[in-house]
Amino acid sequence: MTALSEIVTAPRDRLSGARALHWVLAGALGLACVASLQVGATEVTLSAMLSKLVQGEALSQIEQVVLFEIRLPRLAMGVLVGAALAVSGATMQGLFRNPLADPGLVGVGAGAGLGAILAIVLGALLPVWAIDLAGNQLTPVAAFLGGWGSTLLLYRVSTRHGRTSVATMLLAGIALGALAGALSGILVYIADDRQLRDLTFWGLGSLAGASWAKVLSAGPLILISIGAALMVGRGLNGLALGEATAAHIGIDVQRLKSTAILAVAGATGAAVAVSGGIGFVGIVVPHLLRLVSGPDHRTLLLNSTLLGATLLILADVTARVIIAPAELPIGIVTAVLGAPVFLWILLKRRGLVEL
Repeated sequence: MTALSEIVTAPRDRLSGARALHWVLAGALGLACVASLQVGATEVTLSAMLSKLVQGEALSQIEQVVLFEIRLPRLAMGVLVGAALAVSGATMQGLFRNPLADPGLVGVGAGAGLGAILAIVLGALLPVWAIDLAGNQLTPVAAFLGGWGSTLLLYRVSTRHGRTSVATMLLAGIALGALAGALSGILVYIADDRQLRDLTFWGLGSLAGASWAKVLSAGPLILISIGAALMVGRGLNGLALGEATAAHIGIDVQRLKSTAILAVAGATGAAVAVSGGIGFVGIVVPHLLRLVSGPDHRTLLLNSTLLGATLLILADVTARVIIAPAELPIGIVTAVLGAPVFLWILLKRRGLVEL
């Protein structure tokens, strides 16, 4: 009886622990947000501004600009981008039943990169009215359209008679990524020095260009996509048993695949469009959480959202202070920190790759 009781209660205990982790991660996210508002290239600090407000003093114009026009939109964009990348990675790993999967498998990164390169290299060839209409948003808009378009094309190729083949999507994604890489290489070859510099910094990823306009343009789509991803957690648990078994227990497998793919495309496409290429968040975050709370997607997806936002904000803080007053591209920070952690996970818990 004791053994039977342990078998019955163990999953519930793990689920309760994973749900309790929500609050721990939410607290960590709050602390990371405070750190992001506290430090920067200037000597303006959050503690000093709060002290002024408590004493009834007005903030100076510089303090208002630093807080409301630089750090707050940067913080908001960091939360959105980190959450989008992490939940997209967890969703793709559940959909492909492979812990090495990431959003790049559905062509979002390759398509977004091609769109951004097109805008940077050939944007000057557009009509004047189109350039004036897009303004500074030309590259983000082109990146989003490229990522979304490549995903829809990949989804169309891998769907036949109303059924989407995950294996076909994986292979087609590799081919599409290679094609986008080749086209991007041609554009890079004809780019001038200024354009090459812009391409380099966009590819490394950064939150330096954050603004309320970008937050308002990308935020709604990211939030809707994250909400859709959180709704497929139970379905992804069933899919882990196999598509046939999932269908037998009442899961609409095709609807699950469509919802997951479109959610990943929306979240990752919008995130990459406003921040550039930022790697390892979508792979490392779900792995770390599986070590702590297990593979249950009902809690894994939400925890990934919180931890992804937290880690990206901390990476952004590091990027701002490590070589201050200059700023290191955040993609370099996530790669330097994420790659060793990922290798350590694989070496210490090799059995994890079969989850």
